[in-house]
Amino acid sequence: MKFALRWLSWIGICLAATVTAWAQAENFPNRTITMVVPFPAGGLTDVPARLAASLLREKIGQPVVIENRTGASGTIGAAYVTRAAPDGYTLHANSIGDAQNIHFMTLSYHPVDDFAMIGWIVDGPPMILVIDANLPIKTVAELVADAKANPSKYSIGTSGPASSPNAALAQFNRAAGVQIQAVHYRGSGESATAVATSAIQGTFTYFSQGKALVDSGRLRALAVAGSKRMEAWPDVPTFTELGFKIDVRGFVGLGAPARTPKPIVAYLNRQLNEVLHTDQFKKPMAELGMVPPPAADNTPEKFEKFIRDEIARQGELAELTGQKITPPRQ
Repeated sequence: MKFALRWLSWIGICLAATVTAWAQAENFPNRTITMVVPFPAGGLTDVPARLAASLLREKIGQPVVIENRTGASGTIGAAYVTRAAPDGYTLHANSIGDAQNIHFMTLSYHPVDDFAMIGWIVDGPPMILVIDANLPIKTVAELVADAKANPSKYSIGTSGPASSPNAALAQFNRAAGVQIQAVHYRGSGESATAVATSAIQGTFTYFSQGKALVDSGRLRALAVAGSKRMEAWPDVPTFTELGFKIDVRGFVGLGAPARTPKPIVAYLNRQLNEVLHTDQFKKPMAELGMVPPPAADNTPEKFEKFIRDEIARQGELAELTGQKITPPRQ
């Protein structure tokens, strides 16, 4: 009898929770949604998130505001969202940094388990290997040959030891059989400027941050670390075309605190996919080398799997850079 009562009680609790979740979803949204961007305004995470927020505001008829909670490589903003109520009104704009930080820092949260993933905002931009346009080097093959003949000649800029540019350089050194020295800067934009002033010979930089310097003739783009060539530079090959397994791209996605009701997550995913495939979103993103994924592929489940896979891949790249690795929290 007691067992039966406990069983009925448990069923009642589950039903109540389900009814509550559906009730929340039925009335959602009825007030302001805050999208936390853990990096400064104007950056590669902020720009697509801000445009998506603006279009979502028009679509759902409620304010969607951006709050830039910056610091500690994006972990301050992420941790803030994990502590928010799981009601869909506080969201997190996640990025490649979430898959990297877990290998270099001790986090108070898990970048997947402590979130309910909603979906991608954009894929990209890819990293580009650029060099000083004053150098006689015109191709990756010429760079590799000269770097092997003159081991101490080249220095490549990165955004720091625990960064995508440093991971790209480590992949390149291994694939090409060279040992080009890394020089760490505070960002890939700063490292691209250092190349343009001939302070260093080259850098891995994101397409959107190096494009103006390449188009002006101050830098020369040698290869794209992405799955396909850039429309803006049809003559610049991918590393894959050249026989190098180097694929380093950014992404921006959207998550909510763990335990956010599934109906709310599903609603946000639907609305997000609808605004991402408008010309108002796609055209400005294409200029930055970013594209939204097909709506059929942009599901909470697929996005969660992608981030888990990316965490594993970034762990392998972290080991390749030779940096001290922090075991992820289980």
